[in-house]
Amino acid sequence: MEFDSEKAVIVPEGVFIIGTYDENGVPNAMNAAWGIQSDYGEITLYLAKHKTTENLKKTGAFTVAFATKNTMQISDYFGVESGNNVNKIEKAGVHVHKSAHVNAPIIEEYPVTLECEVTEWNEEREYLRGKIVAQQADESVLTDGKIDLGKLQPIMYDASFHVYRVIGDIVGNAFKDGLAIKNS
Repeated sequence: MEFDSEKAVIVPEGVFIIGTYDENGVPNAMNAAWGIQSDYGEITLYLAKHKTTENLKKTGAFTVAFATKNTMQISDYFGVESGNNVNKIEKAGVHVHKSAHVNAPIIEEYPVTLECEVTEWNEEREYLRGKIVAQQADESVLTDGKIDLGKLQPIMYDASFHVYRVIGDIVGNAFKDGLAIKNS
């Protein structure tokens, strides 16, 4: 069966919560699905024009929190409401504090947050590239000082069914399990 190429399913699609301040220091958050680690210490996100993109052009900074099973409802809210219409942070009832490293808010309900400086905003191609200058992680999601995805329970967006799914079980060992074939 052939499918429409514009509706191709590419997985996983992350659920990234982008935090910014406006020119008056009011925090805002949006939900974005199209993003990648584009280099060591660098993230690239594909964003159409939003209040968030206007904010980051003014401040040169943003945070990226990873939506989780426990933050699914507020994460979805940040994607269905416009910051041009309402103070989403207030309405969601979340708590924020200013990043110590960049001029952007950290939303305390999210256990992992990247603090980023804007290195490139391409309005025509609608992509944002940022340098990750710091990372915050709650102790509850760490194992041996590393972020444990099993504890974090990040979610992904499933474009086929318009649902969120939890990223889950370990199914193999990277850079190890394939060695059995390589060495045979």
